[in-house]
Amino acid sequence: MTEILLRNKDIPNSQSLDVYTGRGGYSALKKALSLPSAEIISMVYESGLRGRGGAGFPAGAKWKLLTKYRVKTVYLICNADEGEPGTFKDRYIMEFDPHMLIEGMVIAAYATGAHHGFIYIRGEYDWIARILVKAIEEAQAAGFLGSNIMGSGFSFFIDVYRGAGSYVCGEETALIESLEGKAGRPRLKPPFPAARGLYGESTVIHNVATLSFIPYIIENGPDAYKSVGRPGCGGTNLFSISGHVNKPGLYEYPMGTPLRELIYDAAGGIRGGKQLKAVIPGGLSSPVLRADEIDVTMDYQSLNAIGTMLGSGAIIVMDEDTSIPLIAQKAARFFAHESCGQCTPCREGTNVIKFLIDRIIAGQGGRQDLESIMRLCRYIKGSTICAFGIAATVPVEAMINKFRSEFEGLLR
Repeated sequence: MTEILLRNKDIPNSQSLDVYTGRGGYSALKKALSLPSAEIISMVYESGLRGRGGAGFPAGAKWKLLTKYRVKTVYLICNADEGEPGTFKDRYIMEFDPHMLIEGMVIAAYATGAHHGFIYIRGEYDWIARILVKAIEEAQAAGFLGSNIMGSGFSFFIDVYRGAGSYVCGEETALIESLEGKAGRPRLKPPFPAARGLYGESTVIHNVATLSFIPYIIENGPDAYKSVGRPGCGGTNLFSISGHVNKPGLYEYPMGTPLRELIYDAAGGIRGGKQLKAVIPGGLSSPVLRADEIDVTMDYQSLNAIGTMLGSGAIIVMDEDTSIPLIAQKAARFFAHESCGQCTPCREGTNVIKFLIDRIIAGQGGRQDLESIMRLCRYIKGSTICAFGIAATVPVEAMINKFRSEFEGLLR
């Protein structure tokens, strides 16, 4: 099993600069600074690296798009909000290998012409923010960050910005609004951040894991990255496995690894010898799979083909005793609470869905309530500025479609 992002996981004091450089850290940065920025962009593009934040947009294509729109200032933002329920991959990188992220950011900044970067971290990760600040200070003191990096003439600075705990700020334009000191509400697109982002300037935004892959690609070449995983979807992925398994935790496996293997081999199977009932494969906003649907490989294309998505790679496992209506209730309450309130269909619709599910769970709902939930799910999708409307409705819709008898059993 190839480990790229977790290769230092068992090394004591892996957060320190001495340990990171002792294991080859910042050698990729040295190599990158000796190459033209266009060559760095080509290497990342050829690697096929796709964003690990959920959307899966090719990183190299994003950089090429930026060069088309770049006029003056370029900002680089690391999206470390990580608000998707069930997801805990980015926090591991930042907590135990922060210099990997910093090195990836500096290389990305050099390639795209950015001289100022931000790590936007969720407010609940206060202790990790302090780790990042310390790592940034170490890197700057050693010449890997700041003015005239490694004598190259290139300068780049990073600030850590703590969010206030908004799920919607995981959306890139809402994150930008928050960074500017405004309410974290998504913008209409276009224009996209590459053309008009932070402070109206060209901006490139990547997830923590996406940026952390870059040193490996530069050091080993795009072919080495593509050789791991499946054709058209190379590299590894971090899978946050939680729920009713014997060994919940964070696992790094090649893209295209079977879901069954992750559940039964990596995570040790279902806790207490019980039967598997359902799996959420990519965080709470991804449609649920039944136990008979887990013979699928964990990559974008395969999961999309069966009506769900890889998302953040957060696998939530549920055993035979799980009440799917109760899971739907938790999801509905979460999304109703996290709506930014900007779009009426989302602001009002998510609260009505929550109300109707609460009524069904209480044994006071009728068949018309179930139909109303499904109708609302159809109406909200595609009627909002950002993808939150989809994220809030798709999981509830899938739970009702696949486990309808459980919901009907609660109707009066």
